Formats: sequence, structure tokens, C-alpha cells
Amino acid sequence: MDRTATLPVGGLSYVQGHTTLHLINKTVGQCLDTTAQRVPDREALVVHHENIRLTFAQLKEEVDKAASGLLSIGLCKGDRLGMWGPNSYAWVLMQLATAQAGIILLVLSPEAHQGSLKVSVNPAYQAMEVEYALRKVGCKALVFPRQFKTQHYYNILKQICPEVEKAQPGDLKSQRLPDLTTVISVDAPLPGTLLLDEVVAAGSQEQNLARLRLTQQLLSCHDPINIQFTSGTTGSPKGATLSHYNIVNNSNMIGERLRLHQKPPDKSRVVLPNPLYHCLGSVGGTMVSLMHGVTLILSSPVFDGKKALEAISRERGSLLYGTPTMFVDILNQPDFSSYDISAMCGGVIGGSPASPELIRAIINKLNMKELVVVYGSTENSPVTFMNFTEDAVAQKAESVGRIMPHTEAQIVNVGTGTLAELNTPGELCIRGYCVMLGYWGEPWKTEEATGQDKWYRTGDIAMMDEQGFCKILGRSKDMIIRGGENIYPAELENFFHTHPQVQEVQVVGVKDDRMGEEICACIQLKKGEKTTAEEIKAFCKGKISHFKIPRYIVFVTNYPLTVSGKVQKFKLREQMEQHLNL
Repeated sequence: MDRTATLPVGGLSYVQGHTTLHLINKTVGQCLDTTAQRVPDREALVVHHENIRLTFAQLKEEVDKAASGLLSIGLCKGDRLGMWGPNSYAWVLMQLATAQAGIILLVLSPEAHQGSLKVSVNPAYQAMEVEYALRKVGCKALVFPRQFKTQHYYNILKQICPEVEKAQPGDLKSQRLPDLTTVISVDAPLPGTLLLDEVVAAGSQEQNLARLRLTQQLLSCHDPINIQFTSGTTGSPKGATLSHYNIVNNSNMIGERLRLHQKPPDKSRVVLPNPLYHCLGSVGGTMVSLMHGVTLILSSPVFDGKKALEAISRERGSLLYGTPTMFVDILNQPDFSSYDISAMCGGVIGGSPASPELIRAIINKLNMKELVVVYGSTENSPVTFMNFTEDAVAQKAESVGRIMPHTEAQIVNVGTGTLAELNTPGELCIRGYCVMLGYWGEPWKTEEATGQDKWYRTGDIAMMDEQGFCKILGRSKDMIIRGGENIYPAELENFFHTHPQVQEVQVVGVKDDRMGEEICACIQLKKGEKTTAEEIKAFCKGKISHFKIPRYIVFVTNYPLTVSGKVQKFKLREQMEQHLNL
């Protein structure tokens, strides 16, 4: 097993993952072929809300037809195709078909300009952001459903591309989007668009399949496969570009560490409520399933805690993915006890810090003994730290696990730039096969993020212990500097979760003339509970340093969230400064 090489060296915060597991030099399409040959009749994909069930053999057949269809309408290797919409069969189909044909999937972020999150042309994306992303990468084709809930994709597209209504399908000429020639509708015939079913049908013709086989001979595992819009702390969104090599190997290692290769089919049924436009959904979900031959179950178009439980119950789901907010929601479903969760054994939590109390609740109430915490970022394909399934509950509750194979990590003192000693906070940096190819069309921003030495600077403040377990203390930009003292919100949030009446808590720094910043704890109480700011402060006394006790305690009912369920701290900070009249 890969436990031997995971210890830090010489009392310093540097660690290198073992290299006994070989890196794979295959494209996504070659990996799908291998799995379809190995377990043709195993269920590959279940999409509840569309009543779809496919085995690996059937999925491969559909992916080949869709890939061949994309080539038949004039798309070529290296062209960019944007997928826009919630979780669906079409999403998975386009993710795999573009990879199979060497077309680069454009995956954008709904709120990328706010530095929130790594995601893809996402349902809540509005006209301006769509235009920015499509222009930035020279997108040639765009795929979307007619609408989802109140989101009318076609109407949003018409705002930036009015020519679509009168265009010949596949021959669009747009003033504002000069590269966009092809618009594909997933589910309804719309003026100027091709229907996805027609594209797939065209792909089943023999001459088109022959063209696909020829194209595949020209593909390399180092070719770019997707562009995910993400953002640093400032400026416009950046398109993090990942290769087959990046995501094939990352998903293989996630599955290895989850021990999927040792599980029987009935214990390898993954319920995915996370969005596919997020790296954890597309790599941790679709790709892990494809690499290890496990069943992927999409529980709903967008996250819905009740639907996730229904999928676990009805489909005998054994593994569940989610962010901390998703798990809180699932555990708090009023009829939680009525669902059959007897097949559950483990799963993955990631995306933002989780409190030790939440980790324990998930393990105990959802029967997820093999739960693991993962940490990473889109630029790292995404997972770089992860627990082993057999780690102790305390190790899962207090850390994001240990370094992944073929990956190096170091923690650097923010002030001096030197390697930090163990158990000392600093900025976490990552190097290895997992680091992205770069930001699309922005070599200077790539250079800023990874430098000459190829260490990717995460912007996260972390600490490492003697065993190589890593603890994330928060974003360097979220760090609160109160009168010269560095305070890490995650540490305080974990402390407040030990309060019996506290359901959820977010800590932010708010401006203060004398101290620079003061601490504000935004607390959500459990249903029916009441307490006061004074009582909360009294609870802190003697348990945490006096300078870490928040000056402001504000009781809230909810937090501003990104589309994929992460708390937007910058918005929360603004709300609190307004609320407190600062």
C-alpha cells in the first residue's frame, strides 16, 4: 500500500507521495474502451430524473456515436465545445464524447469573477459571463437544454447572439462570438440549432465512425481535454486547462485510495449530488466511475438532499459524494430515518473545510465508515490530499488526509518564503503530474501561479504534522489580521461547532479602525435553540486565546452560497459590515 513514502522529511513541511503505482499514458477514450471490454454488462450510469440506465458497453457505443457525430458536423481535434446546463445524461455524454474525439470541453464558472469556485458553463451563468468565456477560448460549439427551472438558455444566448434565430443550423455567423458556428439543443428543436439526437444519429454512419477511428490515432494523453474557468483573488476568470494525463491519473488514484478495485459491484455504486461542472463531479464522479468500472448515479439535476437520499435508498447506493453544506442538508432531512441506507459504506467529502462534528455525524448516521476527506483545486486535477479509508475517525475529523501518489507538497512561510517547520502555518504549494497545463491563452498568469520551479501556489494556509497529515486553516485572503495577530477562520469555526446549540458557523474579518480587522462569527443555531452573544462569548473564555474571541456574534438563518454550495465569504463580510454599520 502507499503508506511508506508519505512521511515529511527532516522536521520540515515537505512530503512526496509514493511512486509504486504506475502513471497511465492513455487518453480518456482508451480508458473507456478498456473498462467496456473488462466489464461490458456492468451498470455504468443511472440518471434518475431522465429514466436512463446504461451498461459500460452501451455507454461506450453511445459515446462513440456522439463523438463521431461531433466530427461529422465539422468539429475537429482541438476545437472547443461548451457544455451549459445542470447534471444530465447529455452532460456525461458530451464530457466523454469530446474526449473521445479530441475536442476540448469548455467548463466555465457561474461566479468565476468573484473568486468563488472552479466550475463549468454552469446553469446560473448569465449572458455577460457566457460571452466572456466563449470569446476567451474561441468556442466553436455550444450545447444546452432549452431551459431548467427559470433559466432559459436559448433566450440568454439570443442576448449575445441575436443571429442564432435566423441562422442555418451549424452555420452560425455571429458578430460578438466570431468563432461560434454550431449551437446544439439537448431536448427541443429551436431556430438555428441542431438537435443532439440528430448529431448522435449521424454519428452511427460507418464513414463517420471511420473518421473517428482515424482521429483517435492522432490523440496524445498530453493533449488538453477541458478548460475550467476559475479565478484567483482578483481580475477576470482564468481558464485552467487540464489534459487526459491529468484527469486519468487523478481519478485512478482517487479510486485506488477508496479501494474501489477491491469492492464487489454491489459495493461500488456511487451517488453523485455534486455538479458535474465542478472538478470533483466530473473527475471524482464520471472519471472515477469510468476508470474503475463502478456505477455512477446522478441523483438530481441540481443538488437536492431529499433526492440524494431517495437515490441511495432506491438504487442501493454504497458511496456518497458531497460538500459539507450538502451533507448537512442530507442529514437534516425531516424524514431522514425513513430511507433505507443499509448499503452505504463510504464516500467523499470535499470542496470546503468540514467540522470534526460533521465528519463524525456523517460516519455514524449515514453508516459511512469508509468516508474520506479530499482536498485539492481545479488547477491540480483536482485532488492532492486525501484520507485512507482505514484512517482513524480523529484523523479524518482533524485533517484532509495525506499526500496523493506522484505528488509533492510543501508549506512555505509566507513572510520569508522558506520551508515551514512541521506544525507551523504557511502557504501550501503542490508539484507533480497533476498540475494543469496552464491558464488558456495567459502564459503570464500561468507563470504567476506555477513559476519556473513548477510549484503551484494554492493560496491556502495549511499545516502538516509528523505523520504527513495536512490541515487547511483557510484561504490566505480570508486570514484575519487583528492588531498584528494572524487568525485562521477555520480554526475558530471548528471550535464553535463543539457548542451544543450551534448548527453551522462562518467566521469573517470585518474592518476596524483601531485593530485593522475584528472577528465576526455568523452563527446558525439548531432548530428551536436560543442563546445570546454574551453566552457564546462566555463559552469561549478559557478555551481559546482571548484575542481569538470574536468581538461580534451575529445570529443568521442562512449564508450567501455559490451555485455549487460553497459559502461566499466576501459577500458574507460585506453583509456583516453593513449589518454592523461599520
